Amino acid sequence: MFRRSFAALVIVLAGCTSSLAEPAEEADVTVEAEQPEWRLVIHGGAGVILRENMTPEREAAYTAALETALEAGADVLRDGGSALDAVQAAVIPMENDALFNAGHGAVFTAAAEHELDASIMSGAQRDAGAVAGVKRVKNPILAARAVMDQSEHVMFAGAGADAFAESVGLDMVDNAYFDTDRRRQSLERVLRERARTDADRHGTVGAVAIDKDGNLAAATTTGGMTAKSAGRIGDSPLIGAATYAQNGVCAVSATGHGEYFIRVAVAKTICARVELAGESIGEAAQSALDQVAGLGGDGGVVVIGGHGQYEYVFNSKGMYRGMIDPDGMETAIFEQE
Repeated sequence: MFRRSFAALVIVLAGCTSSLAEPAEEADVTVEAEQPEWRLVIHGGAGVILRENMTPEREAAYTAALETALEAGADVLRDGGSALDAVQAAVIPMENDALFNAGHGAVFTAAAEHELDASIMSGAQRDAGAVAGVKRVKNPILAARAVMDQSEHVMFAGAGADAFAESVGLDMVDNAYFDTDRRRQSLERVLRERARTDADRHGTVGAVAIDKDGNLAAATTTGGMTAKSAGRIGDSPLIGAATYAQNGVCAVSATGHGEYFIRVAVAKTICARVELAGESIGEAAQSALDQVAGLGGDGGVVVIGGHGQYEYVFNSKGMYRGMIDPDGMETAIFEQE
């Protein structure tokens, strides 16, 4: 289990700051870390991502793509915009980038089509929107946002979701827009071998953010798993499974083997453990992923707490991930970074 933590509490000892320091014999001073003005954390999917299997050129391409997504969301937050607008802005470049499994470059179903899912949630009033199994919406996260803002519902699915997106003026494309040679080759291999690798199940993208007003938000988008059966829905469009946000508690976006994340209700479980059990976001995230692992699944989450603390937690061999706030940006891909 890999965790990268920015703790809410730090212990000041002998002029040094450490969240791992042992208790001293003299009185310690415990202070709360300053809440960031704003912060955005993203992921681009988790799975068996090994340095030895990735060329320097491809690693650089993924790093650049993560940085582009982070900057897109940060532009919103720097201008005083909302966390909700920021997570949407961060997800769109990843939906448009064939490196990820979230829009152009989404995996193929067994029927050689694309069916995409997305969800978005605001922590302020816990408003949410989602779409499942869309085939013609260029940016599924915009359709999820439209469901939240322009309908009385939380989720639309299939042809109805596409029709709703078209009715509110979103960009529509032919299903072939999502095609790439890389994903078609993956489909052909899975159909030929009748077995999926770990990489064929993962690739979801997502973002969580806190804005200057302390509002939280989360968003998640995916193309699903390679050669999935028509109509299969994973965790990504399900509020409480892959996506959840509640002000003062946490915001979560998940990626992994969706069937297991649904059964654990990963995103809501994390926030519930923080709110009701008083766990840190890292402890809560690890507990939820331990449950996923116990059932046979893997993947990861990005989490922001009510005071802006953040975590990447995953039980796979890597996760495309990054963070940006007024103090700077970080990105990582592999397990030990």
